[in-house]
Amino acid sequence: MKAVITVIGHDQVGIVATVSQQLAELQVNITDISQTLMHGEFTMMLMGEWDENNVKFNVVQQSLTALGQRVGLDIHIQRQELFDAIQKL
Repeated sequence: MKAVITVIGHDQVGIVATVSQQLAELQVNITDISQTLMHGEFTMMLMGEWDENNVKFNVVQQSLTALGQRVGLDIHIQRQELFDAIQKL
């Protein structure tokens, strides 16, 4: 399973580490990552990949949503196929 994950929020220490740690605990490998900071607002987009036989998409999605709520970030995940289809429109 491949998915695109976006993280948006006010800049704070440890965003990359916090999200990366959560993904590692879920056995999600980060295969690509990009981040930027503009006027105090942090934005990160990454590609994650994992074996869906071991961890289901909805488990990863719920875990990242809960993490975002705890640390004040907007975290979204989309299956790569859906992301690719939207980009072609």
